[in-house]
Amino acid sequence: MFPKLNLKMLEETKMARFKTKKTKGEASINTSSLPDIIFMLLFFFMVTTTMRENTMKVKIKLPEASEVQKLEKKSLVSYIYIGTPVDKKMYGTNSRIQLDDAFATVSNIPEFVAKERQARDEADRKLITTSLKVDSNTRMGIVTDVKQQLRKSNALKINYSTRKMLAGK
Repeated sequence: MFPKLNLKMLEETKMARFKTKKTKGEASINTSSLPDIIFMLLFFFMVTTTMRENTMKVKIKLPEASEVQKLEKKSLVSYIYIGTPVDKKMYGTNSRIQLDDAFATVSNIPEFVAKERQARDEADRKLITTSLKVDSNTRMGIVTDVKQQLRKSNALKINYSTRKMLAGK
């Protein structure tokens, strides 16, 4: 009455029923746009990064101040650095003036101011601020001499660079 089942057919039907699915793993990430992203990041950092303009030849630890304001247009600021030389064996321990990348004397300041004015547009020349970055251990005599030369050069907008005093002091 019942057809005879072949043993081989029975095993095949069992295996087909309980066969487990093999996992293929995670889908791979499409990396075709990766070079575009890298070039966008590279371009962003090239545009927004500014290179350091001067090599510091003097050590400066700025004095602390309680009332600090940021300069609005840093592109219109000329810096004069005054502090002890980094290479004390060659230049001694007395405070020195650094204009751009070289040591200078007080008599070099009018030439420096004139050069800074020539480098700017004519409309911006009256807006140039001279920022004095002076080490906190520097004596005021050299700072006064620099200020006198700036006054003679008609560079009357002077800024003293400081660091903000910590709240706990």
